[in-house]
Amino acid sequence: MDITVSGTVEDIIFQSLESGYAVFSVSDNDDEVICVGIVPDLHKGESLKVSGNWAVHPVYGKQLSVEIYEKSIPTTAEGIEKYLASGVIKGIGKKMAARIVDKFGETSFYVIEEKPDRLVEIRGITYEKAIRINQVFREQHELRRAMILLQKFGLSPIYALKIYKKYKGKTFDIVNTNPYQLADDIFGIGFKMADKLAISAGILENSPHRVKSGLRYVLNGAANDGNVFLPEEVLFDRAKELLEVSEEMLKNALQELQIEHKIWREKINEEKVFVYLNMYYYAEISVAKKILELMIAGEICDDLHIELSYQDIEKKYDIELAENQLKAVNDAVKNGVFLMTGGPGTGKTTTINTIIKVFEEAGKEVVLAAPTGRAAKRMTEATGQPAQTIHRLLGINYVDEDSVVQVFSKNEDEPIEADVVIIDESSMVDILLMNNLLKAISVGTKLILVGDIDQLPSVGAGNVLKDLIKSDIVPVVKLDKIFRQAQESMIVVNAHRINKGEEPLINEKASDFFFVKRASTFEVVKTIKELVSTRLPSFMGCEAMRDIQVLTPMRKSPIGVLELNKELQQTLNSPSVKKKEKATRAFMFREGDKVMQIKNNYNLVWRIIENGHTVDEDMGIFNGDGGIILRIDDDKEEMVVIFDENKYVVYDFTQIDELELAYAITIHKSQGSEYPVVVIPVHSGPPMLLTRNLLYTAVTRAKSLVVLVGLSETMNRMIENNKEINRYSSLDVRLRSLYEFINFSA
Repeated sequence: MDITVSGTVEDIIFQSLESGYAVFSVSDNDDEVICVGIVPDLHKGESLKVSGNWAVHPVYGKQLSVEIYEKSIPTTAEGIEKYLASGVIKGIGKKMAARIVDKFGETSFYVIEEKPDRLVEIRGITYEKAIRINQVFREQHELRRAMILLQKFGLSPIYALKIYKKYKGKTFDIVNTNPYQLADDIFGIGFKMADKLAISAGILENSPHRVKSGLRYVLNGAANDGNVFLPEEVLFDRAKELLEVSEEMLKNALQELQIEHKIWREKINEEKVFVYLNMYYYAEISVAKKILELMIAGEICDDLHIELSYQDIEKKYDIELAENQLKAVNDAVKNGVFLMTGGPGTGKTTTINTIIKVFEEAGKEVVLAAPTGRAAKRMTEATGQPAQTIHRLLGINYVDEDSVVQVFSKNEDEPIEADVVIIDESSMVDILLMNNLLKAISVGTKLILVGDIDQLPSVGAGNVLKDLIKSDIVPVVKLDKIFRQAQESMIVVNAHRINKGEEPLINEKASDFFFVKRASTFEVVKTIKELVSTRLPSFMGCEAMRDIQVLTPMRKSPIGVLELNKELQQTLNSPSVKKKEKATRAFMFREGDKVMQIKNNYNLVWRIIENGHTVDEDMGIFNGDGGIILRIDDDKEEMVVIFDENKYVVYDFTQIDELELAYAITIHKSQGSEYPVVVIPVHSGPPMLLTRNLLYTAVTRAKSLVVLVGLSETMNRMIENNKEINRYSSLDVRLRSLYEFINFSA
């Protein structure tokens, strides 16, 4: 921040009351400076000190991009009148402002704040109006103080405004006594940022608030890594490293958290103590209970007429089914809960279609869903039946932007209206989403889960599909026969070879699976740019932006997401005077860029527009959804992104930190998606990121062509590395225990 300007706010060109973003001018008597940035509750006549850097706007020219500001109210009679006349206080216009200043002069603000009853001396002000003026003025004064305080602690105006909106008058007390509460309540403010605030506020390292917040931070971090719980000794080891406090303090803090109903401690099978954040504990318990309820209801339900009709399906619909597929259809009909898993080319789609036809023949209503928009679209294309995301099926409701709790309109009181619910790509469903799904399924409705058990697990906490299979309680059919048509695709053949630990067959004649050897990361990046921009579009007749996706195992490294995106953006969507841009801390977004949502946002409105008219509208853009930047509007401070080719979403500039460039994405983020062409760099990286199931998942994302670029030695190491990072989850144990208890009780 090289530039500081102090002066009076002369004009407000643009202002967003919601986000606090403003374009305004500040005069220091000698010069007038155009400023842009987050400066909430801005009014003409205010004294303002702003610091930031120069930027050039294509319309307004040179501007000061505000990083930090400090506001103060004017002290001269002229400044006070101008301030009050700006409309800062509802009920005071230009004439009333003049009367107040004529009467009280430079003491006008003192009278408004400390002696509001004297305002009745002004013609047109009643006692009730005087009190309202006092309340508004005090709130504005409180906001100014809060913004100054929070910025002094090093918080940006964006976070400072979020904090004040959340706590209002309690802001000072919370920041000074327990800033760790911010880590729980405000998205983007984690424990480490709260810890810096606490140190600035003079809070001791052994503060109980700090230790409790640190423990929850470790548990939340574990959940972000996919864990439902942590063994107590693992939790303590990680917390000691973070907090540098004694184990006794950790034990005391953990006990307090349990008393406050924020965590749950439990011994399972009389072994180690497991520690859960409450929402994950209750979700796991609820999932186990509901799965068994659905299974029991399925056993006692008489569906014999469906089983008989299924015998005619092959002839009626001209479908040939293998033995395992026939078993899958039969088991799906007979059981309340059924799981079907299998790799590419094993006939999952044919089997699903057969199951749907069997139930429809019996007059049953079947509902289809998948975890992501792309997966739901693929399901629709494969079955010819409408499929939707699980979130839309459940009817996501408005939730606070900082909340991680999902609120759905479909639940126990208003369940999904269906006889059969089929969920595809089930390996992607985490424990919280599964819990919400099961809440909305009535006992008596059949649940069929379909997925590939060998793919990566869900991004969120839990290992639901694997745990259900591992429990040995839920009926499962694994499809493992590769059909003749699928055998013609080297993508399918090699996916299965990789999954078995065998080297893929590469560069075969008329193949759809290629390996391009490159010795250095520089050569890998150069080749990927050539492949994506010219060689593959020419070879495949495809479009680089729409049809080709680069998938990489990692984020950081020359062949990671961050660097590849910079290189590919420059190659595929280079700067132009015709393309508007918007800079963020991590990216330069440009009109035409390929982007991806990186955070579930249940409140973002999307619209499907056809011929200039909105034909559908709903809320919710989710982690992993991909789109293209259509328009960047500096005047409106918004960016329009098109998802799934027809869903239009308007992002306020304060929301665009929820997006990343997506020319290259991590393999984890590709789950549930399918792309015509996939390019995968395989060169170097940590063993934990170079694993068999990661490579298998990447290869199975491709529909028409796979190209690997790098070292064959690295590819072979990935195939050999079949070590999965174990997740701490206990759904399988809970299912077995509950099942045994029910049978024992019976």
